[in-house]
Amino acid sequence: MILTVTLNTALDVTYRVPALVPHASHRVTDVRERPGGKGLNVARLLAALGHETTVTGFAGGTTGRILRDLLTGTAGAAAAGVPDARVADALVPNARVADALVPVAGVVDALVPVAGATRRTVAVVDGRTGDTTRFEEPGPVVTPAEWSAFREVYEGLLAGADAVALCGSLPPGVPVGAYAGLIRAARAAAVPVLLDTGGEPLRRGVAARPDVVQPNADELAELTGSHEPSRATRDARRRGAHAVVASLGAQGLLAATPQGDWRAVPPARLRGNPADAGDAVVAGLLSGLVEQLPWPVRLARAVALSTATVTAPPTGDFDRRTYEELTTRVSVTDEGRVA
Repeated sequence: MILTVTLNTALDVTYRVPALVPHASHRVTDVRERPGGKGLNVARLLAALGHETTVTGFAGGTTGRILRDLLTGTAGAAAAGVPDARVADALVPNARVADALVPVAGVVDALVPVAGATRRTVAVVDGRTGDTTRFEEPGPVVTPAEWSAFREVYEGLLAGADAVALCGSLPPGVPVGAYAGLIRAARAAAVPVLLDTGGEPLRRGVAARPDVVQPNADELAELTGSHEPSRATRDARRRGAHAVVASLGAQGLLAATPQGDWRAVPPARLRGNPADAGDAVVAGLLSGLVEQLPWPVRLARAVALSTATVTAPPTGDFDRRTYEELTTRVSVTDEGRVA
């Protein structure tokens, strides 16, 4: 089982309009809702790749209930079957969560309830240009008791995990060093951990020595102070990360690992929506990690999956044909050994 953590989950709402015009009223031609937040996106992709995945984090209020119903495809746990035994065992002390466990299409819901309302993100797609404008609400305030309940659930879930991904921003009330503590707990349980966040949570998390960190170019520059990707990835690794894989947009991925440095680039730049490309990279890397693939193969998979996500019409999915075609066409070059 792969565990993904999304502390700041969201209900993603997408509006499509014929043309986005400032200071004007718009008639929405299409509305879509889906469970969101980086770790939930990663889990959806991992499940599509055939990996059993459990999601945890926080969900609350009416928005949180809608998110969980969409995640499981049911109107509640009573309409579903039997919870995954390993997850149920981990959550026995917290009956509020155990009652909501519903395995659907390879994803198990182990989200922890909070009193505050889960945030929403609103994306407006301009039908004329294809451009997307996003609005992101702040997350709910998490109390110390709710954070403590989450830690108990998380540490229980680690017992059945093959790997864990810690993804996204922190909601208000969660300590800025939260990811560092979660990394240390995973390391104590001998579970490989991937960190995908930015800012101070990234800086503190890297010092806790995660197995992989996956920043984008801006996050990497903020962490290291360097805008030269090769130098910055090596610097980030020296700060504690076992391996660093930097997303460079259309230029692909740059990896600094104990086995060497590589650059992975797609064969061509494809048009589409890049909103979930970074989450696809995490899913590709994490699946490659649990399958114990060589680094060049992991990177090729991550680039192919990311590109196939950009070209998929519905946000949050991927074009399987594009993914399968690109997996063997991604260029992976040796950038030299790590000193």
